[in-house]
Amino acid sequence: MKSFVLLIALVLPLAAPARAAPAAAVAPELAQVQQRVARPALLRADFTQEKQVAGFRNPLRSQGQFVLAQQRGVIWRTLKPFPSEVVLTRDRILSRQADGSIQVEVDGRQQPAMRAINAMMFALMSGDVQAMSASFEVRAELLPDNGWRLHLTPRSAMLAKAFASLELEGDRYVRKVEIEEANHDRTQLSFDNFRLAPPLDAGEEHSLD
Repeated sequence: MKSFVLLIALVLPLAAPARAAPAAAVAPELAQVQQRVARPALLRADFTQEKQVAGFRNPLRSQGQFVLAQQRGVIWRTLKPFPSEVVLTRDRILSRQADGSIQVEVDGRQQPAMRAINAMMFALMSGDVQAMSASFEVRAELLPDNGWRLHLTPRSAMLAKAFASLELEGDRYVRKVEIEEANHDRTQLSFDNFRLAPPLDAGEEHSLD
């Protein structure tokens, strides 16, 4: 997931200040997906990422954990192969190495479009179909056992500079994300071990301030 977040950070300079999109009616299939997805105030899970870089035979693999606080932000902790942390809030993206040194920092006060980009990230991770529809053309499939699959293609030229398409699959939670980047690199994310506790600790609170 770290590469996805850093890709967003690199795309930000290409973006113009975002304008609020008018509310649109949600198709019946999308409305059903929205009903199936839980949106707890706080969610923790483990993730596994495989990134297939064009021209390389073997994918890059990483594992870690994340915490999503709906009103605060997301903390991504990569544990393998190299420890690092990415903090995403509505105002900034911050990437830190294991020793605490900052690798990438983007401030929303300097990049007004980041609020819209971060809203898209929150929508992707929480399964907020209506919010996703503001940035992507969304096609839904309803699967057995309250499952679903979403196919997303960018609406804007700015997003198309980064993504060719995205596919999400899940049930109560987003369990798989597949990202095809504009340069044909592919990232596959899988999430498991979902949990609603414990609450944010002091370090997490500080990271999200």
